[in-house]
Amino acid sequence: MPHSLPDALTIVPPGRPLVGRVAPPGSKSITNRALLLAALAHGTSRLSGALKSKDTTLMAAALRQMGVVVEEPDATSFIVTSSGRLQPPTEPLFLGNAGTATRFLTAAVATVAGEVVVDGDEDMRKRPIAPLVSALRALGVDADAPTGCPPVTIRGKGTFAAGRVEIDAGLSSQYVSALLMISPLGEGPIEVALTGTEIGARGYVDLTLSAMRAFGAQVDQVDAGTWRVDAKGYRATDYAIEPDASAATYLWGAEALTGGNIDLGVAADAFTQPDAAAQAVLAQFPNMPSVIDGSQMQDAVPTLAVVAAFNNHPVRFTGIANLRVKETDRVRAVANELNRILPGLGTEEGDDLLVASDPELARKLAGRNSRIEIETYHDHRIAMAFALAGLRIPNIVILDPACTGKTYPEYWDMLEGLGVTLQPER
Repeated sequence: MPHSLPDALTIVPPGRPLVGRVAPPGSKSITNRALLLAALAHGTSRLSGALKSKDTTLMAAALRQMGVVVEEPDATSFIVTSSGRLQPPTEPLFLGNAGTATRFLTAAVATVAGEVVVDGDEDMRKRPIAPLVSALRALGVDADAPTGCPPVTIRGKGTFAAGRVEIDAGLSSQYVSALLMISPLGEGPIEVALTGTEIGARGYVDLTLSAMRAFGAQVDQVDAGTWRVDAKGYRATDYAIEPDASAATYLWGAEALTGGNIDLGVAADAFTQPDAAAQAVLAQFPNMPSVIDGSQMQDAVPTLAVVAAFNNHPVRFTGIANLRVKETDRVRAVANELNRILPGLGTEEGDDLLVASDPELARKLAGRNSRIEIETYHDHRIAMAFALAGLRIPNIVILDPACTGKTYPEYWDMLEGLGVTLQPER
């Protein structure tokens, strides 16, 4: 693909199995955790296998605003040098629509002695952050988010109280991760506890704990919903970041839809990220389960739903209410775009998504010459997931293909490398 992506891309069905080797990019989730932890550690940390994308670039830029030296010696590495303390920035931290960076930094700037404004774009300003702000206040942090969404203003004292803090993680596990990651910098031990049993993908909290321990944190799990963190700070370290399991779901989906064989260079069971669970579901295509609980692999749901459109029987996705507060309302977006392909293909039932699968879908649409324009809502996952439909259905047109740069800048190059023809439109 040219360096500057066009306004739209038409996917040409390859008509053959996709075969080849593809190295997925580094994990966005782990890269942004590692960048922040390296910034909170005294010394120099070397991060290898990292993702360079819009989200991680925004995180790195915000850290630089707060006095952290972030070098990029090559395409997959960061070298982070820090005093272990973040300094007050001269301007608000702008984080676009990067939810991970926004939630993590909202907590992290509580360690700054001074005022910090954490802000994002128009879409980010619609994404909830009130539970995290309330938890920070419980630690004595002066935090304010008048709309319950960004912008958030934090007036920090350079430290915060010890003790127990409770957090409602029903909307996002990122609130829990954000609190956990700053806990080693408190005035004493901190206990982070869930207010209920509900938590967005719990596997991401496990990613957080693993990264924290790698940077020297002492964390003990008291029970299923409580963690105790000692106030021992972090130490700089060299840290290897695994490939992105969410990105891998598109490759597993392409493999399933074309009967292909794509070598990722890493086995599905070697991933520690929760979205890797999608591989076992996709491997069952065209007989995927009739009910799929997406609660613990949320970012994989758009991929699974598009592949499910070609399944032998309908598929209901449950446990996905949190998808409504992602980059866009992904439950609605997936239903809308499935219905552009064929009316009635996607239905919202409460917070469930019902896909009226049709194994004859590709054959029925094969002779249709009209374009099927897929609205992507500035959402990278909608763009990448619906591109998979174009592997079987002609004239699938992805609008705003550049939005994939948020987490997978080389996505379209990857498809072309596997032999998929992409026709640019402007």
